[in-house]
Amino acid sequence: MTAYSKLEMMAIAAGRLITDGDVVFAGTGISMLAATVAKRIHAPNSVVFFETGGIDPSLDELPLAVADPRVMAGASMNSGLIESFSLLSSQRLRTIAFLGAAQIDRYGNLNSTCLGDYHKPTNRFPGSGGACDAASLASGFIIFMEHEKRRFVDKLDYFTSPGWLHGNDSREKAGFNRGGPMAVVTNLGIMTFHPSTKEMVLSQHYPGVSPEDVANNTGFDVDLSKTSEVLPPTELELKTLRDQVDPQRLLLG
Repeated sequence: MTAYSKLEMMAIAAGRLITDGDVVFAGTGISMLAATVAKRIHAPNSVVFFETGGIDPSLDELPLAVADPRVMAGASMNSGLIESFSLLSSQRLRTIAFLGAAQIDRYGNLNSTCLGDYHKPTNRFPGSGGACDAASLASGFIIFMEHEKRRFVDKLDYFTSPGWLHGNDSREKAGFNRGGPMAVVTNLGIMTFHPSTKEMVLSQHYPGVSPEDVANNTGFDVDLSKTSEVLPPTELELKTLRDQVDPQRLLLG
């Protein structure tokens, strides 16, 4: 088995969650790797698009950011912010957004605004950008996180983007007629959400990582009872990721 990095495992694991025909809202960094490797291997009819308006680009070269002109190269449509978010919220499409955050709670609610008191924070971040819109409007969203107790918290320092709110049917009661977090892909494994309570559970752990490792790095109790080991990347997945998606090692390093 070829050696692989945690970043490669995360990108491939997230890419496996994309199905053929999905319309994928990708951001900067690892989400570009995940969306592109999925399109190259098992979801050729998926459509990748970016907040800045590049819809279905060829992705022959990996963009370094959503404002990189390469998000427009070979695109089916070069549009703008309004068109991009109109596509994201389309009721006729299965739109999947990739998001990141500084903190996440047990129900998949996200903080990408600040740490500490809002008026005197210890750290200030860029804020929502389009994350709150994506979490509110997409058919579902997948979150990338480093798995640490300081990130997986019982209570967010600031509520930026809605997940399953307070669990159970609270998201629906709040007026969100679809969507919600599907999975959290971390450097230790894949977290999903209980179908009724909407609390985070450990779905899969990576090779070499134990369920206890995940629990010890989570700031709230998490159900470990139904976890299984993630299949390691195949030779095809690694070759595609390294040689086609990011041959210049712009993100893979």
